[in-house]
Amino acid sequence: MSVRNIVTLSHNPAITYSTKDDDFIEDPTPSPATGNIPWITWFCSQPGREYFVEVRDEFIEDLFNLTGLNLAVPFYNEALDLILDRNNSETLKKLDMGVIETSAQILYGLIHQRYIITRMGLHQMAEKYSTGIFGCCPRVNCCYTHVLPAGRSDVVGRMPVVLFCPNCLDLYAPSSSKYKNIDGSFFGTTFPHLFFETYPELNPKRAIPCGKIYQPRIYGFKVSEFSKTGPRMQWLRMYLTDSSDSESESESD
Repeated sequence: MSVRNIVTLSHNPAITYSTKDDDFIEDPTPSPATGNIPWITWFCSQPGREYFVEVRDEFIEDLFNLTGLNLAVPFYNEALDLILDRNNSETLKKLDMGVIETSAQILYGLIHQRYIITRMGLHQMAEKYSTGIFGCCPRVNCCYTHVLPAGRSDVVGRMPVVLFCPNCLDLYAPSSSKYKNIDGSFFGTTFPHLFFETYPELNPKRAIPCGKIYQPRIYGFKVSEFSKTGPRMQWLRMYLTDSSDSESESESD
């Protein structure tokens, strides 16, 4: 992976890129190098990083949890030292600090992917989910069901982050452009599904009208599924309880 490719994956924390073109504006937020806050706290407090939780130092210091990441991230040792606030001024002077910052962001994102599927990580994400930090499903019939960040790939640079709705079981792009530069691999493909297996009580209860599926109508009459403008594959949004309820209704009729 070249330095050029790295920079396109995650922007420099001192720069905010425009979503329209290659122009950028300087971020007025000071670097942690000029303050006394830990790098992880500083990183997660930046605008557009609300999806992230702070990974504990003990998790990062356990080398077993970082297995294989040294092959995925250039300047791995320097990036790890920056994340853990191990300031090695002599080494940093010889390297481009912007490149090290970018590598640190990618490394932290991949560590974050592993951390949020641990017991502690799931608990921290559950707190954010319960308060609606990640937003709500844009589908009307989901009635503002809370969503979770997810990835469509576990490999860096493939896909941006998406939002998973546990009610309609579909994926949506974040509504705000400030999340468009977040890589989906920083959350991974496992997290949202393991989350609801771990916390089934947080899985939304499908109830009318939140559980209903939109039915196209013309003058009050349902449009046939055989019509070119009719509903398509509604069964994809149906649960077993939905089919059993519809069967009981038909029997009662």
